Amino acid sequence: MLKGPRITLRAITRDDLPRYVTWLNDVEVVKHLTTYIPFNLDDETDWYEKQRKDQSVVNFAIDTEDGKHIGSIGLMKIDAKNQNAELGIVIGDKEEWGKGYCTEAIGLLLGYGFGTLNLNRIFLRVDTDNPGGLKCYRRCGFITEGEMRQVIFSGGKFINQYLMSVLRNEYRDDKGTR
Repeated sequence: MLKGPRITLRAITRDDLPRYVTWLNDVEVVKHLTTYIPFNLDDETDWYEKQRKDQSVVNFAIDTEDGKHIGSIGLMKIDAKNQNAELGIVIGDKEEWGKGYCTEAIGLLLGYGFGTLNLNRIFLRVDTDNPGGLKCYRRCGFITEGEMRQVIFSGGKFINQYLMSVLRNEYRDDKGTR
């Protein structure tokens, strides 16, 4: 469990899965997720069981200070040899968008990744038409490494994505802000 001023990152439980099914079937919530297919509870249960056994993945539920589960964050493709991993986050509860929870959750996860997992580089991919995500990631210290052209097909058109990263020596342990 990782505790911040307004949120807690905790282990995902089976009781959380119905919320994920609701969120991941909401077009607005999944608009900027890298991979998306419609989910049902069986699919989500299969995912849950697989990720619990996968050494290259660490996922956390995001809870507000009053215990409300609002999303998840994790590191995927953890490469211990090369000390890097890919970050993914979703705030599924749309009522909680724009309140800074994403920034706080990323700050906690970066501290965990660089401190506990001894990573040197944490990267992510973000759609170029996602201004809220870009603002948050830059606030957390991520730097654009490059642009991948027409990598996502969404809404009948191809979308570019930025590849962004933050290195351990660039990160300051102050909740992700620079």
